Amino acid sequence: MPVVVVESPAKAKTINKYLGSDYTVLASFGHVRDLPSKDGSVDPEDGFAMLWEVGADSKKHVKAIADALKNDDTLILATDPDREGEAISWHLQEALTKRKAIKKGTEVSRVVFNAITKTAVTEAMKNPRQVDMELVEAYLARRALDYLVGFNLSPVLWRKLPGAKSAGRVQSVALRIITDREMEIEAFKPREYWSVRAMLETPRGQTLEARLVSLGGKKLDRYDLDNAASAGLAVQAVSSRALSVATVEAKPTSRNPAPPFMTSTLQQEASRKFGFGARQTMSAAQRLYEAGHITYMRTDGIDMAPEAVHAARDTIGAKFGTDYVPSSPRMYKNKAKNAQEAHECIRPTDMAKAPEDIRLSEDDQRKLYDLIWKRTIASQMEAARLERTTVTVASSDAQVELRASGQVILFDGFLKVYEEGRDDSDDEDGRRLPQVSEGETLTPAKGALTDDFAKLTGDALVEGEGSRGLREADAALLSGDGAVLGQQHFTQPPPRYTEATLVKRMEELGIGRPSTYASILDTIQARGYVRKDKNRLIPEDKGRLVTAFLVNYFPQYLAFDFTADLENQLDEVSAGDRAYKDVLEAFWRDFSAAIAETSELRITDVLEKINEVLEPHLFPDTGDGDPRACPNCGTGRLSMRTARSGGAFIGCSNYPECRYTRPFGPPNPDAEAGTAISPDGKMLGVDPDTSERVTLRDGRFGPYVQLGDATEDQPKPPRASLPKGWSAEDLTLEQALKLLKLPRKVGDHPEDGGVVETNFGRYGPYVLHLTADGKKVYANLPDPEEVFTLGMNRAVELIAAKAAGRGARGAAAAPLKELGEHPEHGGPVNVMSGRYGPYVKWDKINATLPKGTEPEDVTMDTAVALIAEKQAKGGKGTGKRRTTTKAKAKPSAKKKSA
Repeated sequence: MPVVVVESPAKAKTINKYLGSDYTVLASFGHVRDLPSKDGSVDPEDGFAMLWEVGADSKKHVKAIADALKNDDTLILATDPDREGEAISWHLQEALTKRKAIKKGTEVSRVVFNAITKTAVTEAMKNPRQVDMELVEAYLARRALDYLVGFNLSPVLWRKLPGAKSAGRVQSVALRIITDREMEIEAFKPREYWSVRAMLETPRGQTLEARLVSLGGKKLDRYDLDNAASAGLAVQAVSSRALSVATVEAKPTSRNPAPPFMTSTLQQEASRKFGFGARQTMSAAQRLYEAGHITYMRTDGIDMAPEAVHAARDTIGAKFGTDYVPSSPRMYKNKAKNAQEAHECIRPTDMAKAPEDIRLSEDDQRKLYDLIWKRTIASQMEAARLERTTVTVASSDAQVELRASGQVILFDGFLKVYEEGRDDSDDEDGRRLPQVSEGETLTPAKGALTDDFAKLTGDALVEGEGSRGLREADAALLSGDGAVLGQQHFTQPPPRYTEATLVKRMEELGIGRPSTYASILDTIQARGYVRKDKNRLIPEDKGRLVTAFLVNYFPQYLAFDFTADLENQLDEVSAGDRAYKDVLEAFWRDFSAAIAETSELRITDVLEKINEVLEPHLFPDTGDGDPRACPNCGTGRLSMRTARSGGAFIGCSNYPECRYTRPFGPPNPDAEAGTAISPDGKMLGVDPDTSERVTLRDGRFGPYVQLGDATEDQPKPPRASLPKGWSAEDLTLEQALKLLKLPRKVGDHPEDGGVVETNFGRYGPYVLHLTADGKKVYANLPDPEEVFTLGMNRAVELIAAKAAGRGARGAAAAPLKELGEHPEHGGPVNVMSGRYGPYVKWDKINATLPKGTEPEDVTMDTAVALIAEKQAKGGKGTGKRRTTTKAKAKPSAKKKSA
């Protein structure tokens, strides 16, 4: 039987169902070979020869394919229809040839299909071809570039910037986008402006809300009303004049549907509507694709196959009526320059199957299929027809002009099914306006805006009026009749990126490709360069420092145009228009020279240079003296320092005589005014037992309390860090003394002997049983207050449960959450409770959950990323021997000099 090889078991199962018993369908479980993380894996001195090795986990899968070929001489490579899929097929062919599983008479062919349906698969089997070496060479070039940058640039970071972990060709550019935005936000200076709106009553008793657009015969710009005084005059001008309808303008308009999804727009919309991260979206899409529900999900294309267009139109007519079917099909043109990634759009394989017709067990898949189906169907529906109305209201002397806008939907068209989400919403034009006619008099709707005023000012009852006949507050002004409201606003800084908006920005800049977006986002978060808070991406200290270093010493390689141009060159390789080794040679010539230039750099020089580069951010000039002068000693200069943990802080050059520090970033005016902890600590009181003073201090790792002062006899006085959730501002002497007396002895264990005590640890509050034979059993405490209140009965119960959970003479620990089989390698993936907090367990690998991640929030995608990160760091189970081969190997290939 012919042997068909695909990437995953799920895909194999679906395809086997279509091909039947005449074929043997096996899974490679992803890539079978990779470049080892060591010197010489890509050798520029040997024509960029690349050393490949078969992964330990992949050996058994390659062997299974080789064994199957013993009984048949036909191999069909049916991996995904993109550059990565082509590369997997090439790797398989190379690895099987080396094993001599592919013999001289073995027929090897490559088939591709954009959807896993019976029609698509059987049609692909009728049209086999050979592995496309142009796509493979584009992959080789990309992989070699990533290796050369990562393997040569990362050691420079390790040596010159303590705490930095790695740099990457595209990940570093993505990190720069995020850090640049954060700098914009921090440098942003809000500007005050005011708006004025009035609630007016029509002759028919309806209300019309209008905003002031012209005052004193002059059109108002945004900042014309820039303070309460000018806004108050504007409110008085509106409220003191008789108003009437000057013009009513109604214009018919239409809205066309958005095109069907490609990878980036699917990620963006899933983020807007469901809060999905890029990895979560792609994982759910992958499973939908492998089950045959949607077309291939990594694409830059938005065009749709003609038969799919006709099927969509038939479905629209059947479900919604012929009025919703446009007279001719909608055609969408691809924007992608690189044909290899411009497959058909992401769409359902069967348009007639609405979301309710498909049984999907996972919520992520249900939501995503619903989104894809609706977007695809909507893209072929009739346009929505609307009427947009603008009403102009003016005073008879033309000194005041207000405007109201709204629209009504005359025919909903595609809106019946789907409306695209927006990153910034403004529904002012979405209101429906009451019926009015030109010349009609409008009167103040008395009291109509009183509630709005109360909400803005936080005062439900505003007694009396100010000297100008207005009700006045800090953020709002209200006319005496309650019908005209002046509202204070401040301009807002640009928003932080979400994963979706970052992907959109990268797409605009031409950086990255559909197959790389999710991995780039994963990497910068896994490295600790970026954290995600409320779905927004925030650069950490490490990320800022790495970006500052690279922008200063390797500016060309963080330039957006350079990175985008390199992506275009790779696309030209995939199209056969450029030789991949020419791309590598041109890149390596300049890059190796840039690396060599950093060899003599000293860490102190690097830090001073970063101080200089970040000076406007770290030490802004406020006009009251040297911004780098130490506020504590007055003689030292402030500069950025790196901590052993890899973070950064601002310290004084007179250390250790002056111990002034503050967090990395611009100074906090409130802290400088005295609300923060001073370098010598904040006095909380005196310990009644020792008569030593108790102080609250701020260290590199956060606030802590200290008993007494450092002396020659006692250089390290008793200290205790503040637990998570404790406020330094509200800390009392009583609380500080409680912390300083930890660990707290609960008593002697009544059954097994030994001491039981409580304390706070790195991973939160815990109870400890120090057994008579010196063993330690830890159990987490769910409530921090239990550190001070836990009794022996409760302690014994928690310790016994933990001992049983660890398998010490008891049953195996039950998972906190079962995630299912590993999607690439098989084997159960679970979230477990551990001594140092919850962790992901797969095979022999244990990966601790990042700080702040709750076990119930962990998805299979999160777990797989954590496992991969642990493996990359050399976690258990990764040290097995590997088989190594060299692509286009040369017997006398020289190793790259260290």
